[in-house]
Amino acid sequence: MLEGIVRESIGKKATKALRREGYLIANIYGKGMDNLNVAFKENEFLKAVRNKDGLRFEVKIGDEVLPVVIQEYQKHPVINKILHVDLRLAKDGMVAKYLVPVKTEGTPKGLKNKGVLIFSKRRLKVKCDAKDLPNEFLLNVSDLDVGDSILIRDIAPIDGVTMMDADRVSVVGIIKAK
Repeated sequence: MLEGIVRESIGKKATKALRREGYLIANIYGKGMDNLNVAFKENEFLKAVRNKDGLRFEVKIGDEVLPVVIQEYQKHPVINKILHVDLRLAKDGMVAKYLVPVKTEGTPKGLKNKGVLIFSKRRLKVKCDAKDLPNEFLLNVSDLDVGDSILIRDIAPIDGVTMMDADRVSVVGIIKAK
């Protein structure tokens, strides 16, 4: 389980000192709780995120264990190092908005006809209880030809999960290569 420390000072000087010591700065927030300013060892955080089996994972802050979901992260523009992470609390029985990744399976027919697979949305915004949170949306793109796309309304609905994006929005599609 990933363990973190609560940051006492949230100023620029203290943040730089923590980063020099190898810590990753993070915020944990959610309904019914105050924002927590925390820091994790950067290498341990990356290992925990790569080895997690779903969107939710647990972190230990002090003596409290919290189930969280990565909401957003910021990277350094040049060296591509993660600078900051926002974690959203994901307790069972708590309805909130989450971003769920989109994965594809199959090889589209349109690739053989000089087409290119384009992702319009890499993550879809959903509103659901944390226990109903899907790990990913798996889309079969093998029937797509040039000019075809999969819209949000084409994705099979999941019980207890509401799509927050408009149903006419394209998720993936095939366009003609130039």
